[in-house]
Amino acid sequence: MSKVEEFEALRPLLFSIAYRILGSVAEAEDAVQEAWLRYDGSSTRPASAKAYLSATVTRISIDVLRSARVRREEYTGPWFPEPLLSDPYEDPARAVELADSVSMAALLLLERLSPLERAVFVLREVFGFGFDEIAAAVDRSEAACRQLVVRARRHMAAGRPRFAADRQERQELASRFFEALKDGDVGALRNLLAADAQLVGDGGGKAPQLARAVVGAENVARLLASVVPRLARVEVSFERHEINGQPGAVYRDRDGRVLQTLVLDVLDGRIQTIRTVLNPDKLAHMGPVADAWEITRELKRAPRQGS
Repeated sequence: MSKVEEFEALRPLLFSIAYRILGSVAEAEDAVQEAWLRYDGSSTRPASAKAYLSATVTRISIDVLRSARVRREEYTGPWFPEPLLSDPYEDPARAVELADSVSMAALLLLERLSPLERAVFVLREVFGFGFDEIAAAVDRSEAACRQLVVRARRHMAAGRPRFAADRQERQELASRFFEALKDGDVGALRNLLAADAQLVGDGGGKAPQLARAVVGAENVARLLASVVPRLARVEVSFERHEINGQPGAVYRDRDGRVLQTLVLDVLDGRIQTIRTVLNPDKLAHMGPVADAWEITRELKRAPRQGS
């Protein structure tokens, strides 16, 4: 195989590693491109293209994450990962780990780890790399990498819910949720939400967003039931879509431009958290982005139902 053919065969894996370390589609794509430039520019051919490129994209991602941490600390409002509509890498032997690790909840847990812990955890727990490969990738001893994994596991376990929902349960609950959402049915929505359910939005200061998280089934249900039907009156529609491996939806304006994404986090038969992303910078990889401010102004001008 040529270098190009080897790289293209490995591109899905490289992107998936970088995205889980960075939580950003754009930054992950840049890291993969940089890995290719280094590979293409190398005068020697490594014994294993997979080992070389995985190590390279990991090191690049660690460096990017270290600089990104400062920006995230200064971020306006809650910070969420960039929505991922589909993970390009598939491995039937690790399907469960891959699906779990790309969820919004898991990626937010990974934010608790240091960049080095995060990289080592992703390589070992998600992709099953050997400690010898991980040590070479992060330039640490195998013993040090084992300790990093132990610490990372401890941090991750402390934040994980005790009872997660299976895929079929999530999908069935999501179907009922979106039907109730379309109808603006407060009672139906309330019954699908956990008592302490939260609605949280990431606008990054670049789109209208909630001043703070909305907490409680009643509050969340009433807000959703009041806003979503009004969006329909200004020709904003939503399409069901799996996002980060979880049930969700993509909202579009009348011209098909992306307005926001919405993801449901299901726990113990109820919707625990609803996360929306409106920051246009985080939606650009999905296509043309709507002007959320203009839609907000249009909503204010639109007559209320019954008036």
